[in-house]
Amino acid sequence: METYRYKPVRFFVLAYLFTWMFWIPAIVLPETIGSVFMVAGLIAPAVVSTLFVMRSESEVLKQDLKNKLIGFHKVKWQNVLLAVLVFAVVVIASILLSLAFGQSLNQFSFTEEFSFTGVGIGSALITILLASIIEEVGWKGYCEDSIGNYMNWFWESMIFGALWSFWHFPLLFIKGTYQAGLLVNPLYVINFFISGIPLGFIITWVYLVSDRSILACMVFHLFVNFMQEKIAMTPETKCVESLVITFAAAIIVLRNKELFFEIRHVGHLLEDMEASQNNIVEQE
Repeated sequence: METYRYKPVRFFVLAYLFTWMFWIPAIVLPETIGSVFMVAGLIAPAVVSTLFVMRSESEVLKQDLKNKLIGFHKVKWQNVLLAVLVFAVVVIASILLSLAFGQSLNQFSFTEEFSFTGVGIGSALITILLASIIEEVGWKGYCEDSIGNYMNWFWESMIFGALWSFWHFPLLFIKGTYQAGLLVNPLYVINFFISGIPLGFIITWVYLVSDRSILACMVFHLFVNFMQEKIAMTPETKCVESLVITFAAAIIVLRNKELFFEIRHVGHLLEDMEASQNNIVEQE
């Protein structure tokens, strides 16, 4: 039996450090150079995550990363579809509720352009695609397991959602980003960072019900990014949306209490991975 001790604090320190060391200079750099720094910062957590796994000297951890990335058999597509439908309902409900606050039904339409410009590698569409893929490699490749190994998945989701949300902080000051556009109203900024916490619960749920598949999380993350960018919701409606997401996350937690509150896995994630890998070899 291999022994390895997860290092979540060290991971987050390095993930933040190597992201922000690129994003902070991008605040003052010319747009063309700044876009390169933006992409470098976006990739940083995935690089840190992969290095943590590869330098762990744990063959179980290395095989687990491989399985999570290319193990298509792990994905429970019905659960991914359910998560996509849940988020679609969240968007629809948010727009309908926003009508009570004077917002328009015209929000049920697609925007002509993305809310951010001048960043990424060629186009905003490529940027959100890259973000969906690269971010999940970083957060699911090592991060979530490193926290979950020490506590139940409820508290893991809470901590991860908060840290993941705050990771975006420098983007507030980089011209052309979605986050920079929120500075017109402090309420929009606060809402952005708070909304990451309930969304973290939903993404953790997608991750766990698909047997810890990174691919499943990529698909869901891409859908969320696309809906947030292309559906013509106003900033006010996105504040309403945060309340609806919180309600949806609460329902998911209550309907999956065993999943979120069990502690059998605490301190034993690596053992569970090894047992799962042995089962796969036996079946083959």
